[in-house]
Amino acid sequence: MADPLAHPTSAADITPAYLTRLMAQAVPGVTVTHVDMVEAKTYGEQFVSTAGRVIVNVRYGPGSPADLPTRLVVKVARGVDKILAPFYENEVNFYNRVRPELDLETPRSFGAGFDAVSSDFAIVLEDLTLRGATFPSVLSPVTLDTVRSILSQQAKLHARFWESPRLRPGGDLAWAGSHVEGKVAELMMVGAEPLIQHEIDTVSFKREMVQRLRTTGPALRNGTLALHRHQQSLPQTLVEGDMHIGNSYILPDGSGGLLDWQLTCRGHHMHDVSYLVTTALSVEDRRAHEQDLVRFYLDRLAVEGVTDGPSFEDSFTEFGRCLMWAVYIGWLTTPVVNYGWEINVMNHFRLTTAFEDHDTAGLIGQIA
Repeated sequence: MADPLAHPTSAADITPAYLTRLMAQAVPGVTVTHVDMVEAKTYGEQFVSTAGRVIVNVRYGPGSPADLPTRLVVKVARGVDKILAPFYENEVNFYNRVRPELDLETPRSFGAGFDAVSSDFAIVLEDLTLRGATFPSVLSPVTLDTVRSILSQQAKLHARFWESPRLRPGGDLAWAGSHVEGKVAELMMVGAEPLIQHEIDTVSFKREMVQRLRTTGPALRNGTLALHRHQQSLPQTLVEGDMHIGNSYILPDGSGGLLDWQLTCRGHHMHDVSYLVTTALSVEDRRAHEQDLVRFYLDRLAVEGVTDGPSFEDSFTEFGRCLMWAVYIGWLTTPVVNYGWEINVMNHFRLTTAFEDHDTAGLIGQIA
C-alpha cells in the first residue's frame, strides 16, 4: 500500500510542509514553519550503511505542543536500492506501534512513515546529543556499570513481551515476525547469503577468521538455521534484534539506552544479551564477567515480572549458541567500508574469540 507522503532521501526534501504532515500523525496540532539543515549523512552526501540521517533545527507555529524539541533527527532511506525495505518497514512499525507504550531508554519519536511502493521511509527522532548522549563502539571502553544499565533496559523490554500472545499470528505485533518467518528473516537468511559469501571470498581477514574456526560460509548458515529452529521451542519475547554495542548510547550519568530497531522480531532473550556483552567488552573483561552479567540480567528480568524465567545454566548455554548468529549475520554481512577497518575487524575478533571460548560449534551440533 502506498503511503500518501513521498518520503525524502535527501536533506533538501525535508521541508516544513513535509515535516508537518509526517509529525501530525503522532503529534496532533503540530505545525512546522521553518527548517534549517544542521548536518546530513545521506547517500550522495556521505556514505551510509542502512539508512541516512539528517539533523535539522525547526520552528513551530501557533497551537503546536509546547514541549516539542527544536532540534530533530530525521532518519531516511538510502534511496539507491529496494533490498533494505523490510528493515525500514520494521523500524517504522516499532516506533508507531510499540514505542508509545514503552517506559524504556530509547529515542522518542515524533512521527514515522513507510511507503511500500517506493521503499522510502522517514522517522523523526529526538536528537540524543541534546541530553549529552555519546555513541560507543568496540573502540570505546565501556564500563561494567554501563553494560549493566543496558542489560536492565533489555530486561525491561523482554519482560513486557515475555511469551506474549500479541507476538503470535493474529496478534497486533505479529508484523514483527521471527528469525524463521517474515520479510526480515527472508532477507537475512536468503537475501544476505551471497553477500556474506562474497565477503568471505574477497576480504582476507574474514576468510581467515572463518578458516580459524574450521568452518565455512555454508556451514555457518546451516548452524544459524539450526539455532533459529531450536529457539522456536524456547521462551519468546520481543527482541531488539541487532544489539551490538554500536546500537546503544550512553548518557552523562553512565546509563545506557537502545538504538536501531530495524531487526526487531520475536525471538529468544539471550539473542540480545549475548550480542551486547560480547561486543561491549574486551576479550579479557568478557571472559571475566560474562557469567555475572548474565546472572545480573536474569535478576533484572525477575524484578520486571518474569517469575518463570529460565535458569542461569540454560540461559548461559543459549548465550553461547547465539554467537552463531552474531558471527554469521552480525558482522560477516557488513562491508568494511560501512564502519571502517578497525571497528569491523574488532567486532569479528571479539565475536569469533567468544565463539571458540564457548565451543559454539559444539553447542549447535547438539541441536542440529
